Amino acid sequence: MRATLNIQAASSNALTYLQEVYFTTPFKVMDITENKKAGPLHLMLMNASPGILDGDEYTLHIQVKSQAVLHLHTQAYQRLYTMKQGARQLMDVLVEPEATFIYLPHPSVPHELSVFTCCNNFYLAHNSRLVFGEVLTCGRKLNGEAFRFSKYHSITQVFINNQLAIKENLLLQPSVAPVNTIGQLEGYTHQASMMLLGGSNEYGQLQLQILQLLAAETNIQYGVSSAPVSGLLIRLLGYGAEQLYSLLQNILALAQPEQVKILHHAG
Repeated sequence: MRATLNIQAASSNALTYLQEVYFTTPFKVMDITENKKAGPLHLMLMNASPGILDGDEYTLHIQVKSQAVLHLHTQAYQRLYTMKQGARQLMDVLVEPEATFIYLPHPSVPHELSVFTCCNNFYLAHNSRLVFGEVLTCGRKLNGEAFRFSKYHSITQVFINNQLAIKENLLLQPSVAPVNTIGQLEGYTHQASMMLLGGSNEYGQLQLQILQLLAAETNIQYGVSSAPVSGLLIRLLGYGAEQLYSLLQNILALAQPEQVKILHHAG
């Protein structure tokens, strides 16, 4: 199935609103903003399909206009079903000056023999902000399908003023490169990554807060490093999707006061 999603969020009087939306089956979009006067717009991206199926091709285009703040949510874990040919997803996000885009989708669960490729392209201005994270599980571990998927390939590129600033290339093919070897997952079953980019040159205090948060957790390995541009890059390894996903949400909660302060200063 080929499916398309287009979202445009704009700002007026410090309030973000949904200026334009278009989607085809199985996508749906719902406004879940609780406080309409707070400023940011919260949208729920829903999928009527039980998951991504063989041959699916998803294309998402999102534009966050100047001074708008869009937080895109997902409804549930993304299941990647058994495939022969594979499935693909492309997401292009344009974040205009003084705008913010936040997207922490639920973890992906690749089933046995699934083949999935996704490409995320973020186009930022020098003073726009991005929070993006993803969690990948080993598959249905309780069903005996840990690392039984054929291929998972995720490419994330961040462009600032049309110049490539960050590129991440995550490729797992368990039958080709065993996941427990050195340089791979080394015994862990779940992994997460997160980007906090733009808006401020003072990420030192936030980095310390994140390290303190992660140090209190058990059964994980982690790293928090400065990005090549203003921001932080975070890596997590663990044994459970809920733990890693909750940590990304907690890190977002630490980062949001800084974003709000910057946003008010810009306004």
